[in-house]
Amino acid sequence: MNKPEAQPVHSLEPRYYTDPAIFKQEMSGLLTRTWQFAGHASELENPGDYFSYEIAGQNLFSIRTRNGDIKTYYNVCQHRAHELVSGSGNCGVIVCPYHAWTYELTGELRSGPNIKSVPGFDRAAIKLNEVSTENYCGFVFVNLDPNAEPMGEWFPNAKEELRAFVPQIDDLKPVDWVGVEEQCNWKVSIENYSECYHCSLNHPAFANGVVKPETYDIQPQGYCLRHTTECQNLDHMSYPIDPDSNEHASEYSSWFLWPAFSFQVYPGNVLNTYHWRPVSVDRVAVWRGWYTVGGVASEIVRQLAVQDRETTVEEDIRLVESVQRGLMSRGYRPGPLVLDPKNGVNSEHSVQTLQQWMREAVDTEAAPHS
Repeated sequence: MNKPEAQPVHSLEPRYYTDPAIFKQEMSGLLTRTWQFAGHASELENPGDYFSYEIAGQNLFSIRTRNGDIKTYYNVCQHRAHELVSGSGNCGVIVCPYHAWTYELTGELRSGPNIKSVPGFDRAAIKLNEVSTENYCGFVFVNLDPNAEPMGEWFPNAKEELRAFVPQIDDLKPVDWVGVEEQCNWKVSIENYSECYHCSLNHPAFANGVVKPETYDIQPQGYCLRHTTECQNLDHMSYPIDPDSNEHASEYSSWFLWPAFSFQVYPGNVLNTYHWRPVSVDRVAVWRGWYTVGGVASEIVRQLAVQDRETTVEEDIRLVESVQRGLMSRGYRPGPLVLDPKNGVNSEHSVQTLQQWMREAVDTEAAPHS
C-alpha cells in the first residue's frame, strides 16, 4: 500500500493576528508567564537607583538594593494602592506619595504616619509584592509568574554563547536607543525578524554589506531561536572589522528569546538588541538598542545604527504593515510554509516553530515551558 502523501504545513489563521480577544488573552496569559526585558543593569548602578515600566498591563519598577541585588516590585503601595514611583531616579527608601508609607529597598514596610495607633497592626506582615528578576549578562528580565523557571532552563546555552560572542558584555552600556511603532500585530513583526527568506530581496544593505545570506540558518534551542551566519567578504563589508581580534569577530549571530527579545551580534562583536512591547492587537512598539564599552560614543557603532535604521528597519516596517493589512483581507487563505529538510536561508522552519509556540499559548492556556 502506498503511503499517503505528506501535506504541507500551513501558516496560522488570520485570527491569531487580528482578533482583539486573542490579544487580550496573550496579555493576561502568555506575557505574564514568560521572561520579559525590563532595562539595562547599568541604569541601576547605585543603591536606590530605580526605573519604572509596564509589562503585560502591570506597572512595575526595578531597584538596586544596598547589597547590590536588583529587585523588582509591583508599583503599588500596600496601603491604598497609590503608585509608588514614576520614571527613574534614586531613593534611600521607597516613600508612597499618597500617605507617606515608607518601604525599605528590600520591600519591607518601614513606617507610616500613625500606624502604631492601629490595634493589632503587624508591620512585619506588610511587604511589597516582588516579581521574579534575573540579571542576564547585564540585562534585567522579569517574569510575573512567581514559579517561573530560571532563564537558563528556558534558553539553554544562550548565556554562555552570548559571552563567547561578546567577550566585553559585562562592561557594556547603552549608547543609542531607537524606538519605532509598527502598525501590525506583535507576532507579525517577530515572525518577520525570525526568518531570512525575505532578506536578499528586501534587505540589500544587510544581505550585501553585513552577512552572507546563503550561510544563514536558524535553529531552536529550547525557547530560543539561534540565528547563525558568516559575515560578508571583508571588501564588501559596510564597516571595518578586525577578523582576527577574537574567535567570533567575523561572525554574525542572534539569540531570539521567546516571546519578545533578541540579542544580535554583528561582525566585529557589536551588540545590539531588539525588544517588542505589544500595544494593541494591531500595534507594537519595537526598540533597538546599541551598546559600547562604558557607553562611550563610537563612530562605527553610530554609523551602523544609522545605516540599520535607514535600511533594514524602514524596510521591515513596510513589510510587516503590508502583512497586517493582508491578514485583514477576505481574499487571504493561509498558505503553506516553505519547509526545506535541509533548512537554510530559504526555509521557514523557524516560523513553523514560532507558530507552534504561538498556537500553544492561545489554544492550551498552558505555560509554554513545561
